[in-house]
Amino acid sequence: MPAPKGNKYAVGNNGGRPRKFESADEVYEKGLAYINGMLEQEKHLTFTGLCIALGVVKETFNDYESGKYDTDNEEFSSPLKDLKQRIENYAELKLFGNNPTGAIFALKNYGWKDKQEIDTNVSGEITVTLEGDLDKWAK
Repeated sequence: MPAPKGNKYAVGNNGGRPRKFESADEVYEKGLAYINGMLEQEKHLTFTGLCIALGVVKETFNDYESGKYDTDNEEFSSPLKDLKQRIENYAELKLFGNNPTGAIFALKNYGWKDKQEIDTNVSGEITVTLEGDLDKWAK
């Protein structure tokens, strides 16, 4: 249903909510400001903290990161992937500290695993040779 006549908020709106960010540079600068500010204060970097600094929820961040809002003129996904990778790298470096428990937990949220995966599938042919009195074994 279209907006009622005289609705000044509908002027120039082609439908849907406006984008959260006008430019990829704006997002990147805000993200770097969060990262640098936290490091200067010697505070931990988190993905959630980055989202709060950008003024978005994680799902919106993931939409921009996925390329959903990329256009021919503006690519949001690359700067956001870079910012997220910087946060992941921070957590990765914390693995070498005295208490890496929090870093391990954070990295698991990035898809890391702390278990071994062993492939027990066997392919190829197996040949069994029986020697001796086969009648004795068959009884």
